[in-house]
Amino acid sequence: MTAPTTDQLTAALDTVIDPELRRPVTELGMVESVAADDAGRVRVVVRLTVAGCPLRETITADATAALSAVDGVTGVDVELTVMTAEQRAVLKEQLKGAGAARGIPFNDPGSLTRVYAVASGKGGVGKSSATVNLACAMAAKGLRVGIVDADIYGFSVPALMGITQSPTRVDEMILPPVAYGVKVISIGMFVTGNQPVAWRGPMLHRALEQFLTDVYFGDLDALFLDLPPGTGDVAISVAQLLPKAEILVVTTPQAAAADVAERAGAIALQTGQKVAGVIENMSFLTLPDGSTMELFGSGGGATLAARLSQTVNAPVPLLGQIPLDVALREGGDVGAPIVISTPDSPAAVALQGIADQLASRPRGLAGLKLDVTPR
Repeated sequence: MTAPTTDQLTAALDTVIDPELRRPVTELGMVESVAADDAGRVRVVVRLTVAGCPLRETITADATAALSAVDGVTGVDVELTVMTAEQRAVLKEQLKGAGAARGIPFNDPGSLTRVYAVASGKGGVGKSSATVNLACAMAAKGLRVGIVDADIYGFSVPALMGITQSPTRVDEMILPPVAYGVKVISIGMFVTGNQPVAWRGPMLHRALEQFLTDVYFGDLDALFLDLPPGTGDVAISVAQLLPKAEILVVTTPQAAAADVAERAGAIALQTGQKVAGVIENMSFLTLPDGSTMELFGSGGGATLAARLSQTVNAPVPLLGQIPLDVALREGGDVGAPIVISTPDSPAAVALQGIADQLASRPRGLAGLKLDVTPR
């Protein structure tokens, strides 16, 4: 059998995607060399971005599998090295562009990323679970999605996503872990165990700003921010740092909960943001006989949407009603979002319906200035 050519081997490596940057390793300059001897044994040298890359085993396994599938390959040896400072500089320039200034890329005039700040009036309404499942549902449709866990005190997104990996730092650039196709960053990835975060307002603002400036998300279709309950420091910081972010308000059907949630949406009047819609969680429980029980009352979501429509003087839709579902709680406990683990369950279907509405809003070019000049 004829030994494979270098072109064949390189083509196979084109299918190996860096788990953090989500681009082929060949495109990122990570393949230093690849060749096969006369017996068909392949040796490939792969450059890692940093010496302590947490996904080195994944890259090794993926490269081995891709090369082993090439006709004529009898074995694969993967050698891992580390990029030099110059090579990392080239990589960062490739990712961010030549001479890119440090800043929040989602505020660039040409950014088409839709930014959703998921808010609630009080805790315990399922805001984080909704955030995680909406992001995963959109990623499952092929969209590029990211999450910023902006609930610094009550961070929960890593656990809900089953993420135990730490971010990778490439000089000043931070590469976020990826789970279910979603890039995620959280303060929970930087603390030991269940250590509490006891910071005042300026520190909260600085942490959020660093997440948005130093973390490399790449070109996203949608970015979700899981906000803490209420209208405190973080909500104000989000309005300052991401003025184009749209607010998604999560509530329960209970009238008292809707009253509190109205404040979280009404902050848009002071910040100049748009309210994208209302999500009603824990709407009802389906009983074994097929009937439903409204444990927390009914109508809170519709009432809140109507009130916010009047308050902000713009239509605020009720995007969906999510029923109580044991699978939703079980999925959160084990880090398996229900839209992925149990997609046919009632709660997953409702969440996918909301995600469909958000995903159907195109990344439009309206109002963007195109860089064209007459010849």
